[in-house]
Amino acid sequence: MKKDGTHPEYRDVLFIDSSTGHKFVIGSTLKSDETEVFEGKEYPLCRVSTSSASHPIFTGDTNKFVDTEGRVGKFRKRYERTKQQKEAE
Repeated sequence: MKKDGTHPEYRDVLFIDSSTGHKFVIGSTLKSDETEVFEGKEYPLCRVSTSSASHPIFTGDTNKFVDTEGRVGKFRKRYERTKQQKEAE
């Protein structure tokens, strides 16, 4: 038995990757005041900052990753220097 008004409306929504401009349509319950025509049909519009078209895991561009190991190594070197200087005093 289906009750009206208990579930959000499920429909096709147009997503746009704001970093690459890549557009794709996926079924969703997201609500949006914006609409855009895509491939001859009007869809509700949702902008996303990252998608498979721009994320380094999917694009293979590892240069965008932050070198966290290098930062940790620099911190440890500074910490050891400071520790040695305090022990010398």
